[in-house]
Amino acid sequence: MCPMDKDIRSNGPGNCSRCGMKLVAGIAEPVAFHLDLTVTPRPLKPGEEAHLKFEVHDPWKNNPVRKFNVVHEKLFHAFIVSRDLQFFVHDHPVWENNAFRYDIILPKPGMYRVAGDFYPEGATPQLVTQTIFAAGPDPPAARLARDYSAKDAENTRVEFSTIPAEPITGLETQLRFTLSPADGIEKYLGAWGHMLSVSEDLIDMTHTHPFLADGGPEILFHLNFPRPRTYRVWVQFQRKGVVNTVHVDVPVKASEQH
Repeated sequence: MCPMDKDIRSNGPGNCSRCGMKLVAGIAEPVAFHLDLTVTPRPLKPGEEAHLKFEVHDPWKNNPVRKFNVVHEKLFHAFIVSRDLQFFVHDHPVWENNAFRYDIILPKPGMYRVAGDFYPEGATPQLVTQTIFAAGPDPPAARLARDYSAKDAENTRVEFSTIPAEPITGLETQLRFTLSPADGIEKYLGAWGHMLSVSEDLIDMTHTHPFLADGGPEILFHLNFPRPRTYRVWVQFQRKGVVNTVHVDVPVKASEQH
């Protein structure tokens, strides 16, 4: 990074494009970047195409960010979830005219949470959330109950369990998925699986990948749930070229430690 202008960063040595000073090596500090989301047309109406524009700015001088690292084959991962947790999208806006752009049709009125997952060059990975609204009455918030049942997806059956059986806040939970049939399991976007965990009140959102997987039917994730809530956990696996998406609902208890 430039010792004078810390918003000028690179993955390799060189000189600052602004002042010419020699870039110095360092470990990127975990600071949050700004994500501006613009929606057109306004008002956004359910059932009609909407255009989303994502612009990233640095946290030091609020300058636009133009360089990003590729993460799991993409520059930007977008997740869109409805307030009632019935609608889920994981897709990838395209870089165009110095912004990430994405078109979508939202199926119903109400609030949607949008999470942008990106990795600015010379910084740390970011997961930033925004909120958008489709015109009309907002559906009630989700009221989730425990659901560990096996799910049949596009061409895969997914069974699920956790260790411990009743997850607790502040303690690492192992989430184990077993896929069948066991043949044809492939990486999807460079990983054996993708997971998005969302609290039922849409405050907590976590995007993660398996800590243990080898192409076999057993795929394990680690997750630390931050609050005592029920979480909807979406997972995506690929088998024989087909992406399978399922969700489970995981109640999390408060830790007894004070």
